[in-house]
Amino acid sequence: MFKKLINTDSEKTTVLIRLMVGAVFLSEGIQKFLFSETLGAGRFEKIGLPAPEFLGGFVGIFEILCGALILIGLFTRLGSIPLIVIMLVAIATTKADVLAEKGVWEMLHGSRTDWAMLLGSFFLLLKGGGFWSLDLRISNNGA
Repeated sequence: MFKKLINTDSEKTTVLIRLMVGAVFLSEGIQKFLFSETLGAGRFEKIGLPAPEFLGGFVGIFEILCGALILIGLFTRLGSIPLIVIMLVAIATTKADVLAEKGVWEMLHGSRTDWAMLLGSFFLLLKGGGFWSLDLRISNNGA
């Protein structure tokens, strides 16, 4: 089970996706605490999510932890799963109204970063951490 969790190929270019996804989520998680009224609990309350004080911190912690894990390439596949869930909820809660009121093009324009993070996270779930990752280092030492 552990081997499957850290399994990765040795592609060097995977680090580009890891850096993008990890840095964005780490940064966004930190900002949920620094600017909670606009990006954390306040934002969650504005879009109508239940228990915004709890959810703001909960999501922020997951973004920080999973973003950091992805940046260093440790448990990359596992770290990508909560981020996929976060992005699916984010798209559903913030872009459905835009789609209904302004149409598909406005929704796609406004959600381009959401889609990049969602698809980047799926990529990491499928591929793992790649060449410059702790996952590869651990799996090679254990082999």
